[in-house]
Amino acid sequence: MFMGEYNHTIDMKGRLIIPSKFRELLGEEFVLTKGLDGCLFIFPMNEWEAFEKKLRALPLTNKNARTFSRFFVAGATVCELDKQGRILVPQTLREFAGLDKDVVLTGNLERIEVWSKEKWSENSSYDDMDAIAEGMQDMGIII
Repeated sequence: MFMGEYNHTIDMKGRLIIPSKFRELLGEEFVLTKGLDGCLFIFPMNEWEAFEKKLRALPLTNKNARTFSRFFVAGATVCELDKQGRILVPQTLREFAGLDKDVVLTGNLERIEVWSKEKWSENSSYDDMDAIAEGMQDMGIII
């Protein structure tokens, strides 16, 4: 399980250090792709394969299903860590997530999220957490 929040920088060539606590769980190869809310998702290969299986099960005749699948798969890339524990983030994904220099990596159970520090600050406001928690009861989460 991935958890925690780590601040890093992305260099001019688009290389990003993956926190050492995440490296072990990722394995030798893993998938980097567009994520929701303007971040990037990193999936260990086994989690990506499980997600891919769910995408394959979506009906091809459903336009939203095609768009949803295309969103994640078209920009996906298989990554490996270099000797310094870095990955190369493709330019298209850097542009999508607005990654310039300061980056926040967050663990989110089965995946890692990669945020620009600016977007993370905007999206990590928990002012309405009480209302969100109430809504989670409908999904079976009771605290």
